[in-house]
Amino acid sequence: MTDRDARWLAATMHTAFFLLLVASIVRFLDHHHGEPAAPWVIALTGCLAAVYAVGLVLRVTGPEQVTVPYLAWLTVVTVLWVVLVLLAPSFAWCAVPLFVTGLRTLPTGPALVLVTLVTALVVLSQNRLASGFDPNLTIVPVAVAAVTAAVITYLRRQAVRLRETERRAGMLDERQRLSREIHDALAQGLSSQAMLLQAADRAWADPDLAREHLHAAQQIGTRNLAEARGLVQDLAPADLDGHSVEEALRNVAEREPRPVRVQVDGPARPLPSRVQSTLVRIAQGALANAREHADASGVALTLTYLDDEVVLDITDDGRGFDPAAPSAEGRGHGLPAMRARATQLGGRLTVESAPGQGTAVSAAIPLGPSHV
Repeated sequence: MTDRDARWLAATMHTAFFLLLVASIVRFLDHHHGEPAAPWVIALTGCLAAVYAVGLVLRVTGPEQVTVPYLAWLTVVTVLWVVLVLLAPSFAWCAVPLFVTGLRTLPTGPALVLVTLVTALVVLSQNRLASGFDPNLTIVPVAVAAVTAAVITYLRRQAVRLRETERRAGMLDERQRLSREIHDALAQGLSSQAMLLQAADRAWADPDLAREHLHAAQQIGTRNLAEARGLVQDLAPADLDGHSVEEALRNVAEREPRPVRVQVDGPARPLPSRVQSTLVRIAQGALANAREHADASGVALTLTYLDDEVVLDITDDGRGFDPAAPSAEGRGHGLPAMRARATQLGGRLTVESAPGQGTAVSAAIPLGPSHV
C-alpha cells in the first residue's frame, strides 16, 4: 500500500470513528436521557473524542507505525470505549474503526487478540441491548470482524511480499549494474595491461622499448586503482573526475594500444552526469570489444551533439562479425551491457557489422528533463 493510500484509509477510519461516536451519543440521549448514568456517558464520550483527537494532532497514529506513544494512545482509547460500551451498548459499533486501526498497525498476533476481545464485547453488548440472545446479533459481528481481519491481514502480507520482491529486484539490478561497471572499467584496463606486459616480455631484448611498455602498464594500473575506488564510492568513471565528457573520452582513447581518432561534432554543452557516465562506459566497452575481438588497425570515436540527443559512434576497420548470429550478443558482457546502459536512459544502441567489413556501434541518448 502506498503512503497516499495508507493516509486515505487512515482518514476514512478516523472520520468513521467520530461519526459513529456522534451517532451513538445521539441515540443514547434520545433513549436514555434521564438515566443516572447519562452524565457519565456524556463525560466519557467527550473524553474519548478528546483523546482520539489529541492522538491525531500529535500524529501518534501514523500509518503502519508502532511506537510507545501510539500503544499508550490505543490503550487509553480502547479502555474508554470499553467503559462506554458497558454503560451504553449502543457505542459498540465504534469498534469497527478501532479494530481496523489495530489490524493496520499492531503485529498480527496482538492485533487478532484485540479484534477477538473487541468482537466478544460487541456481541455481549448487542445482546444486552436486545434484552436477550439474538443469533443475528451474534453471527453478524463475528462475520464482520472475521472478514475484516482476514482482508487486512492478507493485504499486509501482500505488502510485505511486494516489498521483498522489489528488494530482490533492486538487488538483481544492482548486481547487473556492477557487472557492467566492472566489465567496462576494470576489465578493459586489465586487458590493456596484460597486452602491454606481453609486449614488454617480447621486447625484453630492447630495454628502452620494454621499459616504455612497462611504464604504460603502470599508468593503466594506476588508472584501474582509481576506477576501483570510484566503483566503491559512486560508480562514476574515474576519467570524469574533474574533466568534461570530451576530455574523458580522449583519456579513454589515449590508453588504447592502437591509435583511436576522437572527434566532436556540433556545439558542445553540459550534459547530465548520468549521460556522461553512460557515454564513457559505452566507449570503454566498445573499445574493449574492438581491441579483443576486431583485430582492428584503426578506431574512430565521434561524439555528436544534436538538438535533442547526443550520439556516440565507435567504428573500427577490424574483422567484423554477423550481428544476427546467435552468438553475437553472447560474447561476454560487452554488447548487452552497452545496450542496457543506453536503454536505461531511454536511448538506443545500434550495431552495424559484417564479416571482413569492420564494426560500427552507435549509442543515441535523448536529452530530456528525466536525465538531469
